[in-house]
Amino acid sequence: MPAINCIEDLRLLAHKRVPRMFYDYVDSGSWSECTYHANERDLARICFRQRVAVNVENRSLRATMIGEDVAMPVALAPIGLCGMLHADGELLAARAAEAFGVPFCLSTMSIASIEDVAANTLKPFWFQLYVMRNRGFVERLISRAKAAQCSALVVTLDLPLAARRHGLGRGLSAPPKLTLASLAGMAMRPRWCLEMLGTRRRTFGNLAGHVEGAHDMTSLLAWIEQQFDPRLSWRDIAWIRGLWDKKLVLKGIMDAEDARRAVDAGADAIVVSNHGGRQLDGAPSSIHVLPMIAKAAGDDMEVWFDGGIRSGQDVLRAMASGARGTMIGRAFLYGLAAMGERGVHLCLEILAKDLSLTMGLCGLVDINAADSSVLMDGASALHMPVTLMPLSHQPESNLPKD
Repeated sequence: MPAINCIEDLRLLAHKRVPRMFYDYVDSGSWSECTYHANERDLARICFRQRVAVNVENRSLRATMIGEDVAMPVALAPIGLCGMLHADGELLAARAAEAFGVPFCLSTMSIASIEDVAANTLKPFWFQLYVMRNRGFVERLISRAKAAQCSALVVTLDLPLAARRHGLGRGLSAPPKLTLASLAGMAMRPRWCLEMLGTRRRTFGNLAGHVEGAHDMTSLLAWIEQQFDPRLSWRDIAWIRGLWDKKLVLKGIMDAEDARRAVDAGADAIVVSNHGGRQLDGAPSSIHVLPMIAKAAGDDMEVWFDGGIRSGQDVLRAMASGARGTMIGRAFLYGLAAMGERGVHLCLEILAKDLSLTMGLCGLVDINAADSSVLMDGASALHMPVTLMPLSHQPESNLPKD
């Protein structure tokens, strides 16, 4: 087992252990992937203000997110198909998050169902909702989340249409479809195959048995492709708010006007997110717009950050730029794909250690006190120019070749 010291180490190990079709599904963006790469690049450009001779012995990462105590201001973002990166992936990720003390959010497009995760965890988790054309099915999903005692509903707003993903050019689609080439790729990962043979969870758990006329993976994929709804509007959010009496989080906010609309809609928190660069390519990075959106939302609205976090330093950059919490997606997926539950827990340990050390070197003892004074000259991503480059102009990736 190679030494694991950072999220990049988990990524490299994940690449070796997961079939190419599923690795590419995670590690790709839309169109030329400009926004996908900008998320990481723009975070890295933010410089910290180094401080010395400050007593930083007793540093605290503890915080709250929508009233829930958390070990650090990080939640596992909703990601579809976790159970195809590792057998029983959603259950393993939920358990790791629970053990560490951070929230886990289950995707509508998960392999394990809402009921399955509820039966295999001790604490309430969050549920992410896609607003599909079939509003009756949406209402039933909300009812099921209520019955499972989910403590928050996270509504994803930035997928009324599915963007094109050229990075999935090796016979793949989003969601992935099984082909001869993809099946051959699976055969090259015997460890993964054995794990998958040992589980009964191999389809969309929240959909199978709940969607009329769709029972196997092929028919479920066809149903999903028809359910993207360009009619999604703020009226739908008002309807959902009326059905859901617990915490409501709106994910996919990238504009100050939309942030104000979210406040008016009665949201308890918003997530500044461009879907990991998987939807509107050419949009700015999440960190670039975070300060502007935090200002527009006001002090009474919790603003969270999602997009490009690969270290605890990135968590601090986001908190210092106006976020009151963060969500991680690819970072924990690399851990899950590489080492299952242990890998997710290790991902969280890496983030926490790096966050704590960076706070100390910046003279900060309480993560809740992070603000622009932690950054060089009080700078933030809002003041950085947007420099989007096509994928062909990006520095060559250090991704190992097959």
